Amino acid sequence: MNTMTDLQQLEAVLTPLKIDDVVGANGFVMRSGKNDAHSKVGILLVHGLTGTPSEMKHFGKVIARRGVTVACHELAGHCASIDDLKATTWRDWYKSVEIAFEALSNECEQVYVGGLSMGALLSMLLAAEKGKRVNGTFLLSATFFYDGWNMPKFKQKFLLPLVLYSPLKYFMEWEETSPYGIKDERTRALVAAILDNKDAKTADKIGYFKTPATVILESVRLMSAAKRCMKDILSPTLIVHSTEDDMASLKNAYFIQENIAAEIVETYFVDDTYHVVTLDKRKDDIAKRVAKFCLELSSLPDTVGARKPATSAL
Repeated sequence: MNTMTDLQQLEAVLTPLKIDDVVGANGFVMRSGKNDAHSKVGILLVHGLTGTPSEMKHFGKVIARRGVTVACHELAGHCASIDDLKATTWRDWYKSVEIAFEALSNECEQVYVGGLSMGALLSMLLAAEKGKRVNGTFLLSATFFYDGWNMPKFKQKFLLPLVLYSPLKYFMEWEETSPYGIKDERTRALVAAILDNKDAKTADKIGYFKTPATVILESVRLMSAAKRCMKDILSPTLIVHSTEDDMASLKNAYFIQENIAAEIVETYFVDDTYHVVTLDKRKDDIAKRVAKFCLELSSLPDTVGARKPATSAL
């Protein structure tokens, strides 16, 4: 080792990852500012496929009011361009989650992981691989089957398989339309307004609403991987699902409940909300239930701190 560059490279390898350095430009970290038992509990949020950390931010704030540390990172290929997304696979998305988990683990003594939709499946893969290092997982609108009330059966059973398993997948995309997985009319109108304005920062704010067929195929591969891993998930698990989910019916929640190996499995079924539960009418209720689940497992009281959490967003 003869040069300063060699020393710098060695230092980089030996220096523990910091969560602030890996969440990405649109990600966030929320801390109480205190150095107590609650602050040593980390909650890692994983946004959905084609989504952004923005869809988890209010949800994270509600949880962070309990004094715990909350983080949400960008998944690989997201918050940039469709071409960037098309260049990634589900393994790249998972690697993003793994890196964020390791970084948060360097700061917190306990780490709980959960995600929305495909983010829930990525959380399941992490729990299966990391074992007891994941203290608990919460699955929000986990999606194994696109069978919600707003999903046309012809598209599910015939058109989608035809496109995914033929050269058509390189040329076609699926455009999501209203209600965008959101029942709350005000929130839905905000999404529509951003899309109508064709804001250049749309991908940063609300994600992509046109999903290339190749990306959908990667999500199908992720579903298969998550199904295989359920027998290895031992972390206590909370399954959250809407009874009115427009994209993925309650069949998805029951499927997990029946096949997951974890001994502690709790369910929280809610009405008056669609698929994107972190933005919809019951978002606060669900965030409080997630916080209660994690704090009970950590043996800490579920109390709201007097100080508002400080947010760090790079």
